[in-house]
Amino acid sequence: MTDYDFTLKFAIPYGLDMEVLETRLFKAGCDDALVGLGQQGRLALEFSREAASAEEAITSAMVDVKRAIPGARLIEAGPDLVGVTDMAELFGFSRQNMRKLLQSHRATFPLPLHEGRASLWHLAEVLEWFRTHQQKLVDEALHEVARVSMQANVAREGLRLPAEETRRFEALAS
Repeated sequence: MTDYDFTLKFAIPYGLDMEVLETRLFKAGCDDALVGLGQQGRLALEFSREAASAEEAITSAMVDVKRAIPGARLIEAGPDLVGVTDMAELFGFSRQNMRKLLQSHRATFPLPLHEGRASLWHLAEVLEWFRTHQQKLVDEALHEVARVSMQANVAREGLRLPAEETRRFEALAS
């Protein structure tokens, strides 16, 4: 068994009392999470869950939250999206050195999910690139959680499009 650290963010029904919400989450099995209720109608849970795999940890946490709050809808699973600063911190580089690395490896570095003033990449793809192309040691639990988080987020986004459009865009992207 391994401890997996991850965050799940949900949209929840308005008007739920914080104490009642925390009690329901605890009783549903989310006693291994820090609960954040900073914004009305939103819930963030930072888990440290022991499981046989990251997939088991994340899916069981999602099931526990849904049991506690049936109307909860997943917004985001993490860690998933990272920027240049996040990558630099993770690997102990300066931001400038990380930018140089990106520029010098444009042909092989993963394509960003969003490119612009603040570009974003999927952490799982970045970790895999560092492991493969830079022979950097990568925390296996982090890599596994990042991969499962990415899959959950991509699947959630896919649900927003009709199946026909999803297939068409998948064919265009490959």
